[in-house]
Amino acid sequence: MEGTHPKIGAEFAKRYGERDAVLNAIEGHHGDVPATTFYTPIVMAADALSGARPGARRESLERYIQRLEQLQDIAMSMEGVDEAYAIQAGREVRVMVDAKKVTDDTAFYIAKKIADRVSAEMTFPGEIKVTVLRETRAVELAR
Repeated sequence: MEGTHPKIGAEFAKRYGERDAVLNAIEGHHGDVPATTFYTPIVMAADALSGARPGARRESLERYIQRLEQLQDIAMSMEGVDEAYAIQAGREVRVMVDAKKVTDDTAFYIAKKIADRVSAEMTFPGEIKVTVLRETRAVELAR
């Protein structure tokens, strides 16, 4: 299929037997096709509201990278943090702490502080999961 997403969506819905009113709402939600039912302007309004959310539409690569870096910088600014990685397209930050400097209780505190700072300093859609990992490894070689 080729065309705009409203056109493709309407063709897809028609293929599966959707009613004409629904087809018009899908195909006309960008105003390319005249509205023939009251559903179309409702879908147009819903589309506009949805698109107005921060991050709902594609963002520039530069802005995306800045957001990931800001997320990692906030995590790295905490005492005892060794590494921080923004993953899942910035929906999660994984933070590795030094097990010799950070206790289990402090790891929970660090996670809370990072989450609080991210909420206060950043704008993002949905939520961002903060995971703090404190790991001790004991390795021996048997010969």
